[in-house]
Amino acid sequence: MSRTVIDVHILQTVPPSNLNRDDTGSPKTAVYGGVRRARVSSQAWKRAMRLAFVDLLDSTQLGERTKRVGEALATRIQALDPGLDDEQASALATEAFTASGLAKADKKKGEAKDVESGYLLFLSRRQLDNIAAAALEGSRGGTPLDKARFKALADAEHSVDIAMFGRMVADMSDINVDAACQVSHAISVHPVDNEYDYFTAVDDRKADAAETGAGMIGTIEFNSSTLYRYATLDVDLLHETLGDAAVTRAAVEAFLAAFVRSMPTGKQNTFAHRTLPDAVVVRVRDTQPINLVGAFETPVRETEAAGRIKLAAEALSAHVKNVEQAYGEEPVASWVTHVGAQTAALADLGSVVPFAELVTEVGEQVAAALGRQA
Repeated sequence: MSRTVIDVHILQTVPPSNLNRDDTGSPKTAVYGGVRRARVSSQAWKRAMRLAFVDLLDSTQLGERTKRVGEALATRIQALDPGLDDEQASALATEAFTASGLAKADKKKGEAKDVESGYLLFLSRRQLDNIAAAALEGSRGGTPLDKARFKALADAEHSVDIAMFGRMVADMSDINVDAACQVSHAISVHPVDNEYDYFTAVDDRKADAAETGAGMIGTIEFNSSTLYRYATLDVDLLHETLGDAAVTRAAVEAFLAAFVRSMPTGKQNTFAHRTLPDAVVVRVRDTQPINLVGAFETPVRETEAAGRIKLAAEALSAHVKNVEQAYGEEPVASWVTHVGAQTAALADLGSVVPFAELVTEVGEQVAAALGRQA
């Protein structure tokens, strides 16, 4: 059976920065090809994408990931019935959420007000709206919400971000959602050594010239890198979860815009590190996703004649052709958005278009594929 899989490959240069820290505050790294690389975790970039979705999609198409489900339900219940006071709305929300079996009482207060889940719970805003409405209706009719009804409402009308990134509920596995999107850890195409910035801050009230010295001193670790980023989207699985072709197309277009334009915000005020990619290659496949990081197993090392981004573009272009020729993996369609001559080696991998046009044309390709399945 033919599939529709969208692979996105990005080369992006980032200045001195600390996008994604480990538990010691150092920029994350990984060893690949025998050398240490800069790394940005998939979780960090997926979080950045979810934040970007706020500007790309209607709020009804998004979810909330929180432990404070009781509070979220109480707010909605009170909006539906303004005659309820805070305590009544919280009590009703508690009753509804406790019925799910996922609630954990707030032991600090010694009561079950605004109960939380034992872990972050990902629900769409429409699911929360529907659960709140059912809880209020059940209270008025004398039939409180039960676990079966809660599960049914939590397993319908999934948001785009839930469909995209999936949902795992350990205590209620039958409402789990398989992720349609996979995001790789971004790694630098070259070796890196982390550096340290020694900084000082001056106390503004030390006006006396005799009082010398800084009010504070410290260090922060950073690196700079040219990253290879990759993500893939299973359009068929996305459509299966969302259930609507038009919504699926909008979700695909939002995915492309969010993945390409988003940036993790670690230490952004310190480094002002936000850049746009040097090159974006999007290939639609009907077989399987293909991560092309193997282009950089041998690390890129700049020369006097060529910098990292030029050499990385040449390596990626050559690797794409070699892999696809060896395995007969001709893409269904392909587009390239690249900046300037340094990434010109990628131009023969697909139609060279501005990014906005790329997003539209991929959306049209998805609409046509879904139309053929209907």
